[in-house]
Amino acid sequence: MKVLLIDDHPLILAALKTVIKGLGDDVRVVGVDTARAAREALRRDADFDLVLLDLQLGDADGFDVLAEFRAAYPALPVVVVSASDRGSDVIRAVDLGAMGFVPKRASNETLFEALRMVMAGGIYVPQMIMGDAGTGAKGSVRHSAAQAGFQTPAALESLGLTPRQGEVLALLLQGKPNKLIARELGVSVETVKDHVAAVLRALKVGTRTQAVLAVSQMAQPSGGFAAWRKSP
Repeated sequence: MKVLLIDDHPLILAALKTVIKGLGDDVRVVGVDTARAAREALRRDADFDLVLLDLQLGDADGFDVLAEFRAAYPALPVVVVSASDRGSDVIRAVDLGAMGFVPKRASNETLFEALRMVMAGGIYVPQMIMGDAGTGAKGSVRHSAAQAGFQTPAALESLGLTPRQGEVLALLLQGKPNKLIARELGVSVETVKDHVAAVLRALKVGTRTQAVLAVSQMAQPSGGFAAWRKSP
């Protein structure tokens, strides 16, 4: 696995490189300290498996870099590793396409778990104050790769979604736009819009990001995480 690590603090950059290499003997980490150097690294070799991005860079806004990389390299997962753990920053990062958000104060074990989850095709969001998303609750989200199917606990099933709405929810949580969801399910974009609206109403939220957070709150067991995902 090849990882591009972007952080402008030399000590943190060195420490994170050491930690990430602990994931396995086959892990190669390329560390850069500017957005410009990251762009050059990707231009030279786009064959990275994962990008870890700090939001506070000396030569660019981390959110802008996140949006840029997600647009230019849509198949390359980006995980934000930030000194911030504000709910608003987590939500904005997920909105812009981050596949994970790990506060720098998190333990090495948490970082390992988050990276493994993202590499398995899931999304990792830390424990956070959900009130920033307008839900008024605390929670955490862990979307991990299940062996098959859309695994949901009773709380999620109690929403009363139809099987088709469940499929739309799973694809929505993968960050796919309505056009791609329509193509995968073989239905019209208008039909997808209707299903998305029904899902948001059932969750009592107004945006897709709030849906991610709301589902995580319902899915997690007491004090822990829940694992669920729609298989590709």
